Amino acid sequence: MPSFVLRSTPSSTLLAALLAGLSGACIAASGPARSTPTPVVTGIAAGTTAEPASPEASTRLHAFFAEEWERGLRESPEDASSQGDRRYNDRWTDRSLPAIAARQAADRTALQTLRGFNRAALSPDDRLHYDAYLWLLSRTVERQRFQEHLRPISHQGGIQNADGLAEILPFTDARDYRDWLARMRALPTAIDQTIALMREGVRESRVPPRVLMQRVPAQIAAQIVEAPEDSPFYRAFTAFPAGVPEAERAALQAEARRVIADQVVPAYRRLLTYFEADYLPSAPADIAATAGRDGKAYYDFLARYYTTTDLGADAIHAVGLREVARIRGEMEKIKAEVGFDGSLAEFFAFLRTDPRFFEKTPEALLQRYRAVSKRIDPELVKVFRTIPRQPYGVRPIPDNIAPDTTTAYYQPGAPDGSRAGFYYVNLYKPESRPTWEIIPLSLHEAVPGHHFQFARALELPDAPMFRRTAYFVAYSEGWALYTEQLGYEMGLYDDPYDRMGQLAYEMWRAVRLVVDTGMHAKGWSRERAIAYFKDNAPKAELDIVNEIDRYIGTPGQALAYKIGQLRISALRARAERELGDRFELRDFNDAVLATGSVPLEALETHIDGWIEAQTGAAPAAARR
Repeated sequence: MPSFVLRSTPSSTLLAALLAGLSGACIAASGPARSTPTPVVTGIAAGTTAEPASPEASTRLHAFFAEEWERGLRESPEDASSQGDRRYNDRWTDRSLPAIAARQAADRTALQTLRGFNRAALSPDDRLHYDAYLWLLSRTVERQRFQEHLRPISHQGGIQNADGLAEILPFTDARDYRDWLARMRALPTAIDQTIALMREGVRESRVPPRVLMQRVPAQIAAQIVEAPEDSPFYRAFTAFPAGVPEAERAALQAEARRVIADQVVPAYRRLLTYFEADYLPSAPADIAATAGRDGKAYYDFLARYYTTTDLGADAIHAVGLREVARIRGEMEKIKAEVGFDGSLAEFFAFLRTDPRFFEKTPEALLQRYRAVSKRIDPELVKVFRTIPRQPYGVRPIPDNIAPDTTTAYYQPGAPDGSRAGFYYVNLYKPESRPTWEIIPLSLHEAVPGHHFQFARALELPDAPMFRRTAYFVAYSEGWALYTEQLGYEMGLYDDPYDRMGQLAYEMWRAVRLVVDTGMHAKGWSRERAIAYFKDNAPKAELDIVNEIDRYIGTPGQALAYKIGQLRISALRARAERELGDRFELRDFNDAVLATGSVPLEALETHIDGWIEAQTGAAPAAARR
């Protein structure tokens, strides 16, 4: 998963978990002040032009996209940092209400400008770019009514975890350290702006549920240290690269200690005082999105936004129930295969507790993840012809957020190649993290899931930056879930317990359809959702509770995974049926990735055209 709301990068990601408050195994975040969309699209037109494409129209459109991209980087310095752009590394997003109003007005103006283009004069590729950005801007403006900026802190991310931004910063020379110092000096203003937004949220009755906010005081308190050297903000100063002259290092460290002691820690003390005295007591007991301001309209919007379909809560709930029943049947087969004598619930308990399925230390668990990643890499050629160039690494999730976040997530690499992609794994309490989940999780978060898809998108020829970094949740998360099943074609599931892990992960995403809609649209309690999850999946209870709280905190986002995977799998089944012996899995998978992250409707149109083109090709057997 990526995890935050970067303007057009993935869900899934470290910044998400650290700075945004949207969460998931895979998202992107621009911070709480800008309500730019995570690209998820429905209703994108696919028609043909009524007139020849105009080079002048294309030039003007791409100039508009470039201006919009630059605006986004200026308005969200955290986004710029995540993209590898160092120009704004000395500042935070302006979270003041006037600045937010100005950004929202700029979005409305951009939408009006875009609508002024003559779509018919554009090439097919430019029509796709136009339609995608039109959908994004339209939904961004529509989303303004829900005032999400008044909920600037999540139990999974916010200003209380601002130090996490350092994970993606370069720190190669003295300028990088001075920029980080400048950001630290600017942090009190960002914290005070956040408190102002929270106060307004209390007045407007837009406060996250109490069960989530109860986790936050400990996160803030972790920033209030006696010794500046113990601050997470000081980590970058514990070691210097060769690019920082020896003569400057002591002064940089001294300044960091001073800024932390005199500015950072006092600002966090103010935040903790306000949070405990005023904000937490104002948090509602009700967990349902539909119980808040604009509740039903908000949840309906989020369900459509994330799934890129017009499916309502009842229909999604029904799909989830059907998938849960189907996957339970497959799990029963694995139980019989391994000769387990007991009920499925007892089998789940065995999988959660038997020592053979757990590493004893965080270090051993990390090495297990890295070994599985190395095992996957050479098998990619079995299911793809095109392998992206950008590398990836495996890192532990930072200790200060690990207890409250997901099992793993992915942080995309920088578009300019200055930073690799990273697969972050949770090493907190290794006794709760079974090894049978490592293969499907690694396929999902790294290759051929999120890293593979994002790295391929960066290589799209002539596409504007917002398209090369796009993260349409239903497509990107649906793709990552689909790739968990590619492990069979790659020869990775040679152990029945690993196959059980694949089913457990697919069940996890099916359960989401039931419990998310259950809690937000059908009156389910948190306890009922936890019990339903535990009854149908062998995931550890710590993960289950964190997942349920994630769905409470980010309504609708988790619906996208299974809906997207079902659509991609249906397209593959259609291609296999219509092409027969002309079907080649490597070509199909390459075709799905060839568009970059797009709405499901656009993907379906593309694959229909690909199937039609294959009917005139030589049979697959002759092309191998």
